[in-house]
Amino acid sequence: MDGKQSVIVIGGGFAGLELIKGLGNSRKYEVILVDVNNYNFFPPLIYQVSTGFMEPSAISYPFRRILRKRESVRFRLGSLERVVPEENKVILSNGELAYDILVMATGAESNFFGNKNIERYSLPMKTISDALSLRNTILARLDRATRLPNIEDRKHLLTFVIAGAGPTGVELSGILAEMSTSILKKDYPELGQEDLGGIYLIDGQDAVLAAMSPKSQAYTFKKLKRYGVEIKLNTFVKDFDNEKVQLSDGTEIRTKNLIWAAGVSAKTFEGFHKESFGKGNRLRTNAHNRVEGYDTIYALGDCALVSGDDAYPNGHPQLAQPALQQARNLAKNLEGKHGSWKAFRYKDKGSLAIIGRNKAVLDLPGQNYFVKGFPAWLIWIFVHIMGLVNFKNRTRALFNWIGYYIYRDQYFRMIIKPKERENKSF
Repeated sequence: MDGKQSVIVIGGGFAGLELIKGLGNSRKYEVILVDVNNYNFFPPLIYQVSTGFMEPSAISYPFRRILRKRESVRFRLGSLERVVPEENKVILSNGELAYDILVMATGAESNFFGNKNIERYSLPMKTISDALSLRNTILARLDRATRLPNIEDRKHLLTFVIAGAGPTGVELSGILAEMSTSILKKDYPELGQEDLGGIYLIDGQDAVLAAMSPKSQAYTFKKLKRYGVEIKLNTFVKDFDNEKVQLSDGTEIRTKNLIWAAGVSAKTFEGFHKESFGKGNRLRTNAHNRVEGYDTIYALGDCALVSGDDAYPNGHPQLAQPALQQARNLAKNLEGKHGSWKAFRYKDKGSLAIIGRNKAVLDLPGQNYFVKGFPAWLIWIFVHIMGLVNFKNRTRALFNWIGYYIYRDQYFRMIIKPKERENKSF
């Protein structure tokens, strides 16, 4: 390890792990991965965990197991508190580390747009913990509803409002609609269809899946309406007091369930100049992903606002593909000679969203080509299985989906509430 430069990677998501794949056996660098969790997880399938269609271990895997064959990589469990660029070090929750090169791959977090009530009472969808909390909430409220004699009180517990009609909101509303017509009848015979208060999908833009093609938007809108989802566009959630949702058009929806999928922003950390942050709190970088104003700090993925890519003057979409491609490009640059570094250019591989069983949409780039229904659904399954971190995860996910496809059911609907204890040992 002597003579190697120290590379600290903060965050083990898509970008962080992809960079480590490129540098993991490097002769030039010693890499330390820092993450607040000791596992990597696959965010596009969070909603399946939150609704009991998939177990958490199917989309997550421990970092130390992933890194076993990466001779130049070590893992540090901890959270970043502050960056000290003038001393080339980072302050963590459990100590500090010195670096020659720092790579920020910290992803994004839910953006509540300054509304403290929504932040306090809504159910976000960003982490495994969020997903398990949402699963516990849905199942606990279903069980409680079976004990309530008043139909209005049952509807209050079983009305779901989803803020944000992007892929997460669409996928979640579709799977909740499928649950209401199949699983609830089997597991909750005490409840009738009249006890379900409805599923509402709310978005401030004029279409569902606003980033996708008009054909995908129209098909998705039609299928969700057929599922019974109430869609309200050009409308945003104004407030939520844990009893009712207030919308910008003056409508109030009586519910205890506001699921927040309406937006994200990058995480901010002390130590950076204020001018280093751009739109959505993303770190401004040049075309090589180097943070503006710093010589040895880089940013990747959702937390990076990369300049120099003419096709994306306002930054790249906060999706998996830009993060992966940026990480691969930076790894190649770091391993090469500095004068020969290649500027990052994003290659759009298309967009996918699932609506429900046998129903999905796919937009392919550059050809105005649109795929819908069962073929798009099969492609969605293949892409997401291959996106999982290893063979074991892929096998579990495929097994889960085959079981659901055959039986229209799954068995992961357990309410598990681990008792939290204060532990500062790590």
